[in-house]
Amino acid sequence: MQIIFEIPDDLVTAIIPTGQEAARAALESLVLEAYRARRLTGYQVRAVLGIRSRYELDDFLEKHAAEPYRAEDYERDAATARRLEGLRRRV
Repeated sequence: MQIIFEIPDDLVTAIIPTGQEAARAALESLVLEAYRARRLTGYQVRAVLGIRSRYELDDFLEKHAAEPYRAEDYERDAATARRLEGLRRRV
């Protein structure tokens, strides 16, 4: 799919990072937002952006402050750990 849109010339420098191609910056922004909203997986982010490895993906996400592990994830994992610890003690 191809998407075309216009950005007013006086706002380009505020929207597009210096030295980055406008189309790539726009694509990365869309993909990052979809990832943060959990509409894309890490694998899908890699496919869309042409990122070759999981390590490169981790670097990309860290650079853009899009950490995949959120507070909700921690709380869910902690609850699971407590539940499993309770089951282990019963055995």
